Amino acid sequence: MTVQPARATEPEFERMVAPLRAELHVHCYRMLGSVREADDAVRESLVRARRDFAKLTDRSGLRLWIYRIATNRCLTLLETRRRRELPVNLSPGAPLTDIDWLEPYPDAEVCGMALDARYQAREAVELAFVAALQYLPGLQRAALVLRDVLGFSARETAELLEISVAAADSALRRGRAGVESRLLERSKRASHAEADDEIRDLARQYADAWEAGDVSAIVALLSADATYSMPPLPEWYAGRSAIREFLLDGPLRCRRRFLLTSANGGPAFGTYLWDEERGVFAAMALDVVGVRDGRIADVVSFLDPELFRAFGLPAELFT
Repeated sequence: MTVQPARATEPEFERMVAPLRAELHVHCYRMLGSVREADDAVRESLVRARRDFAKLTDRSGLRLWIYRIATNRCLTLLETRRRRELPVNLSPGAPLTDIDWLEPYPDAEVCGMALDARYQAREAVELAFVAALQYLPGLQRAALVLRDVLGFSARETAELLEISVAAADSALRRGRAGVESRLLERSKRASHAEADDEIRDLARQYADAWEAGDVSAIVALLSADATYSMPPLPEWYAGRSAIREFLLDGPLRCRRRFLLTSANGGPAFGTYLWDEERGVFAAMALDVVGVRDGRIADVVSFLDPELFRAFGLPAELFT
């Protein structure tokens, strides 16, 4: 069989890969816990795939082939990366030099993805789930994501990871056990029991209470065991009383504006702090809000204005 020149296959490669780009990016995010590292992994994977595309004689196998390239790239990166964490998951006294922080993921990248697998699209990017994945060894992480999130068969997963079916099944079992032990009593489905309009209404109430500086209204929206954290700061607060005290001691002393977006399967906000000198509300943090049983169960406020770009949020608000 004559191998086509690379230039002749370039349009076909772009046409076939285009529908896979978004899901590949989400896949790499789940594996790496970082949007920026996922950017790099997808870019490097597509460069390799484009280079070798002419060698792929069975075009129907493109999805499995390109997932093999991307997964192997992620596994290679994990060998030199520190584990990504959330403050609420840190062990007491853990040295911060040994970890990196988990990053939020824009829901715009997830919309429209239908997964015929153990997890639904939103559940499979929840912060708690992605954080739990980060504790698994690379092979277990890959086996769980490929089987339970993406719905690859046992044979396909083994082929993709270049191991036996028995080894792939063993990695999957251990991965499932590891994730479930990390999630503990938190139900992966509880946060989506509410209708989307109810979640949006709760998010609006939360933003309004913040902008009004009404601590009582904020606390009334929290679950009794709510948590509040602010990576890269390691400190975090649990329970209404502790969160109330923290808010009164600092955050509510400053004027803020909240701009609604969505991240990791739920509501999120670009939060802006009033800058008196410039006369604008300046980007401060990306707040990801977890909802459970009609209450806000957790808030992770990522203190990194650079994240605003990935969410299409402005750097400043003027009113």
